[in-house]
Amino acid sequence: MRKEYLMTPGPTTVPERVLLAMARPIIHHRMPIYEKITAEVREGLKWLFQTEQEVLIFAASGTGAMEAAVTNLMSPGEKALCIRGGKFGERWAEICKAYGVTPVNVDVEWGKAVDPAAVDEVLAKDKDIKVVYGQATETSTGVRYPVKALADVARKHDRMVVIDGITGVGVFDIKMDAWGIDGLVTGSQKALMLPPGLAFLALSERAYKAAAESKCPKYYFNAAKELKKLKENTTQFTPAVSLIVGLQESLRMLKEEGLENVFARHEKLARASRAAVLAMGLKLYAPDAASPALTAALSAPLDGSKVMKTLRDSYGVTIAGGQDQAKGKIFRISHMGYVDEWNVMLTIAALERVCMELGLKFEHGAGMKAALAVICEK
Repeated sequence: MRKEYLMTPGPTTVPERVLLAMARPIIHHRMPIYEKITAEVREGLKWLFQTEQEVLIFAASGTGAMEAAVTNLMSPGEKALCIRGGKFGERWAEICKAYGVTPVNVDVEWGKAVDPAAVDEVLAKDKDIKVVYGQATETSTGVRYPVKALADVARKHDRMVVIDGITGVGVFDIKMDAWGIDGLVTGSQKALMLPPGLAFLALSERAYKAAAESKCPKYYFNAAKELKKLKENTTQFTPAVSLIVGLQESLRMLKEEGLENVFARHEKLARASRAAVLAMGLKLYAPDAASPALTAALSAPLDGSKVMKTLRDSYGVTIAGGQDQAKGKIFRISHMGYVDEWNVMLTIAALERVCMELGLKFEHGAGMKAALAVICEK
């Protein structure tokens, strides 16, 4: 018998409490029982997003909420600044192009964080840019972006700023209202500890004013119509009922732990993972701007894809590899969502074994010793 361990940056492991909640008999979404669940979920999402605004819920992957953040704020022919430092920053530009919005791209070296000064410079030169689209974490590289600084720059130029927080919300502090963020996105399969299938979008009052004038086509992802229904504790279309029931339970779990404790747990597990990787003689892909959501490590002299495949096939530990230009060069370990110190220790133990089998030379147990030293800090 072999156990399986999921340590990817999405989907992440789903807690037993959430699985059991979702296993209850299905309920009808136009009945009072569902309205009561939705009312609790609405308040929980506001707490998580740190906003007084409603958080819209769509039956989609996180990309659906990204698309809604473009189609509801922009019109064809308008300009949007897109920060591209990995696969998901590139996605903002791709969505804009699909709807006739002109992306003005700020390209960032993979493994690096965007410099807010570069965004400042572009906004100062181009007065036609309407919205800045960026990330909290660029999941493909493990880089954390300076969200507050980006919001400050956007406000300085009186532009809207929308953040893909799919691997940020519920991982580290993102204060939507206090920082002046106009749009914040996440998905269910990350820190919310749910299966894939729900996308979330919160918009500021300024964003809703822009949505009223937007000319991009939209039907399912219509923010104004969805907002009206949400305030009635229902949805415009049939929701993913079982996932919403699971969301109610996962939000309860997060509240029981407390937001600051959630952030501290992610930060500590991230430091433990990185200490382990360095102790094994490997290097970090994003040493200066690493996100608490995941650790991206350079695999050289090993093939990162082979490390990932061997971990999964031989030891049942599933991590993620690199994408596009980083394929085969890095591997990515998540410490996001329903993860504790023992998940990290087990993953490091398996990683050590695989790296040794593949020929990497280091002191046996060095990674585990380094990780445990961080975990045992008071």
